[in-house]
Amino acid sequence: MEEQEKLGFFGIIFDAILALFVNLGLGFWHIIQAILHPSVWLDWSNKESLLRFVYYGGSKELLFVFLDVVIVLTVIGFFYRPLLWTLVRGLEKINNTVGRVAAWAGLLMVLQQIMVVFLQSIFRLGEITIAPFGAGFTQSVGWFSESLKFENALVVSLCVSYAFIQGSHVRVDLVYAGVSHRVKRMIDMFGALFFMLPVAMLTWMYAWFFLWRHLITPKVSASDKIDLMLKKARIVKWNVETVSFSANGFNGYFLFKVLILSFLCLVILQALAFFYRSYLELIEGEESIGKYLDRDTLGEGEEVYEGTH
Repeated sequence: MEEQEKLGFFGIIFDAILALFVNLGLGFWHIIQAILHPSVWLDWSNKESLLRFVYYGGSKELLFVFLDVVIVLTVIGFFYRPLLWTLVRGLEKINNTVGRVAAWAGLLMVLQQIMVVFLQSIFRLGEITIAPFGAGFTQSVGWFSESLKFENALVVSLCVSYAFIQGSHVRVDLVYAGVSHRVKRMIDMFGALFFMLPVAMLTWMYAWFFLWRHLITPKVSASDKIDLMLKKARIVKWNVETVSFSANGFNGYFLFKVLILSFLCLVILQALAFFYRSYLELIEGEESIGKYLDRDTLGEGEEVYEGTH
């Protein structure tokens, strides 16, 4: 009985390993098919193409395509280190640029709140018209007041990875500060590979369908198979969520779902950049700490205040 249990256990392990390599191999085939036949999933005038895009955007097929690309780049980078540094600089540049632009939403939020308070409480206006170049944009004061939530979400979702690069995130340190340089880098690599990436990718697979459930009807879910998706193509239609929580309130709540995916995309890119940076700093030693790192500064002579803003 024990021998049969052992054989069954090893059989499960073997099947899992075999399935992993089969799916990794199929990932390359899916890359080739997607490149050679873009209309099959990008021609949204065809409802079947739209539903293929919806299905594969949160599928295990996309997961293994992503893993194939990462594995190939990583293996090449292990032999040609400048490629990894290029990836680190490029990925961090993306997150820094997005974060620096999105941070201005904080200023917009403050100015808009002041405008709402003055026009609603002092001048008793029910609507606000903004027409800087002649083209008017009129919405209720309630709409502008509720849209502050979206601007706050812009800062939160799009500046997370930017804050990570800048070292502005909160860290609870129990052992990290007292260990050697090599151990620190190994902790960083482990955290990026087994915490940041898996959580972000798993969340993506569900957040993707959460978005599309508010864009098209009939509703789709992560459990739908491709055959069921294609059967829905005959009756599928756009049904963009435009409800608001109050009368004449902000009606673009589907944009919050888009921000969830944007947040996850930036976190995935930063997890890769952090893993590669940690590996390179492990291999090249302490002198490579902060190499090519683009962090904001308050200017010459203000170094004492760095990290406190």
